[in-house]
Amino acid sequence: MRNIIESEPFLLTITVLCYFVGVVINRRYRRAIFNPLLIALVLIIPILLGLDIDYATYERGSHAISMLLGPAVVALGYALHKQVKHLKGNALPIFSAIVLGAVVGVASVVVVLRLFGCPDAVVASVQPKSVTVPIALGLSAQCGGIQSLTAIVVVVCGILGNVVGSWFLDKIGVRHPVARGLALGAASHGIGTARAMELGALEGAVAGMAIGLMGVATAFVIAVWG
Repeated sequence: MRNIIESEPFLLTITVLCYFVGVVINRRYRRAIFNPLLIALVLIIPILLGLDIDYATYERGSHAISMLLGPAVVALGYALHKQVKHLKGNALPIFSAIVLGAVVGVASVVVVLRLFGCPDAVVASVQPKSVTVPIALGLSAQCGGIQSLTAIVVVVCGILGNVVGSWFLDKIGVRHPVARGLALGAASHGIGTARAMELGALEGAVAGMAIGLMGVATAFVIAVWG
């Protein structure tokens, strides 16, 4: 029985069903708070706890979904190619924003956690919070972080950006599509990019570009910081 519970088909089925429930609820109520990923997360965690399945086992069982993250990010390059004409002349502001965002994103986490006396492993786990999961897990592993914690923090950060990101940008008066897409992609990686694509083609393309740039910039900042 234990072999069945920890098998890849079983874990993939649970994951897909929980996400499907999230999609149904989201389509019915049309509220940002009913994000399908957030609902899936709320459903999956109690199930894993109830079945005594640790993160390493779940990650192995659902690795087929994780493998799709890489191709999905690469596929965003097509959207960027279609919108590249709108980015001409904005290269310096974009790269400057990415570098500054990476520095602030890493430094703010490290400083706050150090002030609270958190262990080095926790700091290493949380500092790549704003990059896509494959890159974040790699950075976490290299720095001695806890990969399960990294995965949770990255997903929560992405969901937060998806749910309140565009609302917050409206509140502070950020209207330019390039700036909005860059902010969502840089701060909330793929999940934020999904929201950016709902806002517009240009926003989605820029957000997709920001995922890759933020990954490189964050890796550099962490290496220098360490």
